[in-house]
Amino acid sequence: MSNIETSVSSFNHLQAAHCENGVTTALLGHYGIHKITEPLAFGMGSGLFYIQLPFMKVNGGPAISFRTMPGMIFKRTCKSLGVTVTRKKYSDHKKAKAELDERVLAGKPTACQVGVYYLTYFPKEYRFHFNAHNLIVVDKQGDNYIISDPVMENLVTLNSYELERVRFAKGAFAPRGQMYYPGENLHEPSDEQMKKGIIKGIKLNCRDMLDIPGYFAGTSGIAHTGRQIKKWKNRLGDDKSRMYLAQLVRMQEEIGTGGGGFRFIYGAFLQQSHQFLPVDELFDISNQFTAAGDKWRDAAVQASGIFKGRLGAQADYDDMGDRLIEISQLEEKAFRQLKTLIKKLK
Repeated sequence: MSNIETSVSSFNHLQAAHCENGVTTALLGHYGIHKITEPLAFGMGSGLFYIQLPFMKVNGGPAISFRTMPGMIFKRTCKSLGVTVTRKKYSDHKKAKAELDERVLAGKPTACQVGVYYLTYFPKEYRFHFNAHNLIVVDKQGDNYIISDPVMENLVTLNSYELERVRFAKGAFAPRGQMYYPGENLHEPSDEQMKKGIIKGIKLNCRDMLDIPGYFAGTSGIAHTGRQIKKWKNRLGDDKSRMYLAQLVRMQEEIGTGGGGFRFIYGAFLQQSHQFLPVDELFDISNQFTAAGDKWRDAAVQASGIFKGRLGAQADYDDMGDRLIEISQLEEKAFRQLKTLIKKLK
């Protein structure tokens, strides 16, 4: 074991597919709740989502998100388990540092929302302006903070300047020094409490993917993006349309596991839910989400072929758009089956 791992041996670092899932699972586990897995946290927190925000651009491309609002997975999961949550934001950098130091030096691991661009332990190609990343500050040794970042294999470090820089990153979703943590000395939830939390999470996710009015969110939003892609080449020109597709793939595959990865996690959530909610239809619906994840990954390959110049005809854009429309139909079917199933349960 490294010196870092030895010094904080009471904390179990968890490498996860998605940062907020990982933070939720590891932090709750540290404070006494071990029934929660990454898929269960994601599903109980109703993490699956899709939205293309009209009239908004991110890094020069369309503003697309495959996840719910930052912080909601942790908040919703804790609420379902009856766990209190403390969340603080700051305008005073010194106060933000002092209150974080007080907690970690007292042996209380604490989560922070940060910007990615200045995370020095990230490879340079993964650093871009995205302010909804989550990590856990486990300890402090001298001027170095010991960090459990769920996307990293092992514990990492940031010095005080580096941590302050990412805690107060500028731009959309600026974290403003945000830190958050659950109550302490938690107890395992009952199976009945887990069941109720799962049902609540599924109902909310069905609402978000099926019932939001308009054309830009949920399964309707996926189809809307597909229809738009078919028009990009003629409307935007080759260079800009390729850049837009690159943005879509980045949001899908690099920011929080995105399109395909989230569908695989949601499928795993439905499978793991069966131990608390023994309804066999969950397995069939789980397989549908796994199939949707495969199609998202195939769509990313198609998009990559276009923005890298291997493809570029209008037929290639039509193919890409049709892939998203097909995904929309598949996910709508799965969520409608899930909505019908969950209505029958108490």
